[in-house]
Amino acid sequence: MAKKETEKTIERTYNVPLRKEYLKVPNWKRTEKAVVAMKQFLVHHMKSEDVRIGKDVNEKIWQHGIRNPPHHVKVNVRKDEKGVVYAELFGVTKKEKTPKKKVAPKKKEAKPAEQAVSQ
Repeated sequence: MAKKETEKTIERTYNVPLRKEYLKVPNWKRTEKAVVAMKQFLVHHMKSEDVRIGKDVNEKIWQHGIRNPPHHVKVNVRKDEKGVVYAELFGVTKKEKTPKKKVAPKKKEAKPAEQAVSQ
């Protein structure tokens, strides 16, 4: 387990076991239980009640549907100075948000009125 501690920020890597917990529920609820089990694991190990799971971790757990979650998930976990715990998928680099440029809507060109052809 890798540890990094800087100014009340704790960063760790965990391989979270999910199988033991999700086998306790019916197979149509397994992935839901796996998400709950991950949160319980992180609450226990990071000593904080406020746990937030990242989008990539959630997609990894739900990848094969509600009946077939993975047995283990490897995550990087960060606890900030406020006590909020963030879990991100191991090996995935976080993309920085770039500000989007506002594009002015195109003005519709007025079509010339059709002139009646006189005969």
